[in-house]
Amino acid sequence: MRRVLPLLLAAILATPVDAQLCAGATASMASDGRVYGHLPYGDAAPSDLVPAPAGFALNACMVRRDMIPDLERLLAAAQGDAAVIGQLRGLSCHRSIIRQANVFCREHPDTSGNPDATRAISVAPPGHSEHSTGYAIDFAVRPANGCPDAEACMAATPAARWLVANAPRFGFEMSFPGGNRQTVKWEPWHWRWVGANASAPGAARARFLFARARDQFPADPAVDRVVVTVASVTPVVYVAVPPWTEPKKRRRRR
Repeated sequence: MRRVLPLLLAAILATPVDAQLCAGATASMASDGRVYGHLPYGDAAPSDLVPAPAGFALNACMVRRDMIPDLERLLAAAQGDAAVIGQLRGLSCHRSIIRQANVFCREHPDTSGNPDATRAISVAPPGHSEHSTGYAIDFAVRPANGCPDAEACMAATPAARWLVANAPRFGFEMSFPGGNRQTVKWEPWHWRWVGANASAPGAARARFLFARARDQFPADPAVDRVVVTVASVTPVVYVAVPPWTEPKKRRRRR
């Protein structure tokens, strides 16, 4: 029996796992759990979620309690900075895995190819969205000035440029920068909270959830980015030499 259990466990782990998507379709899951480039995430417990600060949400917006102090500081700083030219609002916050399935499957992709793969370019499959953690926010700008929400044109707005320059000070980093190695669509509106520093309340938990993403697919701009500089130095070698003494002169026999 002791031999059977390890073999059974190895067989289970080696069995390919498929992600359940729309209309009964499935998608192969990579060895690291990714589906169409998106990493897997669990759902936040309802007891850990609280409403976003008053006046921030465009719709219902629940976030992790740990995030609130930094989010309030970010919004206050943005409101007090004339360079923002507008108001930062919350377009989308926590989305349960069930809610994410509805959002994912209501997308209307080009059906000539793989519909789910096309959906995944702009929306994470259920069980693979940072929003389900409660630590991610899609920001919007009001007034929108002709730029639809969740579109790349947001990056050109003064408010979005302010986020790029200042959001890391408040613990937020852009999860999916342009050209990211995760091959996820550039989303200048999508920011995840990891705490302004590692000792901030709740930061350890957030950083644990996003550890794989932060290590393999770095955010930009990022919080606490560590740059290691290695200098090339020629080592100095010391060789121990015994003290020199003058050799004794041998007497010549006569």
